[in-house]
Amino acid sequence: MTWPTVLLLVVVATAGLLRWRRPAWYWLTFGVTLAVLRVLFRYASVMDACGLTVPPPRWRLAFARMTNRMAPDSRPPRILRLLPARTGLVLRLKLRPGQDAFDVAAASDRLRHSFGMYGVTSRELRSGVVEVRMTGYDVLKRVQMPARLDTRPMRVPVALRADGSVHYRDYRAVPHGLTLGATESGKSVYQRNLVAGLAPQHVALVGIDCKQGVELFPLARRFSALADNPDTALELLEALVTHMQEVYQLIRAEQRISVAVPDAEIAADIWDLPEDRRPVPVVVLVDEVAELALYASKEEEKRRDRIITALVRLAQLGRAAGIYLEICGQRFGSELGKGITMLRAQLTGRTAHRVNDETSANMAFGDIAPDAVLAAIQIPAETRGLAISGDSFGGWHRIRAPHTSLRQAVNLCNKYADRTPDVPALAPFRPAVAALPSARVPLSKTAPATA
Repeated sequence: MTWPTVLLLVVVATAGLLRWRRPAWYWLTFGVTLAVLRVLFRYASVMDACGLTVPPPRWRLAFARMTNRMAPDSRPPRILRLLPARTGLVLRLKLRPGQDAFDVAAASDRLRHSFGMYGVTSRELRSGVVEVRMTGYDVLKRVQMPARLDTRPMRVPVALRADGSVHYRDYRAVPHGLTLGATESGKSVYQRNLVAGLAPQHVALVGIDCKQGVELFPLARRFSALADNPDTALELLEALVTHMQEVYQLIRAEQRISVAVPDAEIAADIWDLPEDRRPVPVVVLVDEVAELALYASKEEEKRRDRIITALVRLAQLGRAAGIYLEICGQRFGSELGKGITMLRAQLTGRTAHRVNDETSANMAFGDIAPDAVLAAIQIPAETRGLAISGDSFGGWHRIRAPHTSLRQAVNLCNKYADRTPDVPALAPFRPAVAALPSARVPLSKTAPATA
């Protein structure tokens, strides 16, 4: 056996081992080159087989008849750009006259099989230009966030999408969110990623955890306010409503509406205020909303009505005052009582982990993205953390958050504990935590002096 044959066998064995054990490494070393060659060589025939070609123009047919030449072939969309990516390929196409972006989306599954890729998704960038993202392997099986992330104030990366892009939770674009999921579906890990992403930023975190605080109280050093029972939650939410009204009074005083002031400088929310006068934004995390909505007596019913009323007011009016809601629960529907559907209508961002029934998926996506309902109920039980994320625009994505243990989240909150802002309205609800132990270690091994 000659040395080129041995070398070839070693390369093939290495590629097979990487594809089995480390698909991301295989893609970066071998897969991306093979995929580019497949796309370039098969492109015309694949587009023709998938019905993504258009007949040649009439003038070309007439010219072929006049010159006694063969009729020209049908034309596929023109490739504007073919970029290799960390998880796949990005193909930008210029559609021919008569083609539509929906045609490419409808043929995505056939393109996946034809090009030998793991997944294919498409989106329209502008009129006549479509971006096709192809993934070379299952990026959600072992989530690895890219090293470079586009982080901005109130915008945190929380998960990876099935097309290989990063899923961001942007509170300024989508102020309020709803996260649903059955027990052991991955809601807690998703919530930890939110807290871990917000911890380094200048933001006040407010937690309501009626499970006696077992989920949020370990992260207490980074929280400005915490409540572990419905009674304290009511007082905290009403304090937030009062704080919201005070912020609006500040905005009203700082609007500076006059003929000489440009429109861009007129303050309509906290982000239009000068930085030295801007109140700190507040993110409210409710761990299990059902515990706030259930009641067993008349007194608890009155408390429940006040809690839901405060949540609805914060959802309707809190965005301009810099107050954002993150509502989590196993179910969220009309069976929780009056006011719940009104609250859900204000929660623009929707995320559903594995649910136990179709009704729960309908609660999340039935009114905004019906196509996502079927995807939500098909999440397997063994794939914890896998979720469907949708918005009020009808789009949805399959996402999975990287696994963040409770210890990792606690360490991050302890690291950034000094960034916890003091909000006067929330001072009575500030969790009492012991001081962090000193990290200094004595340099000598001598025994301490005794008096």
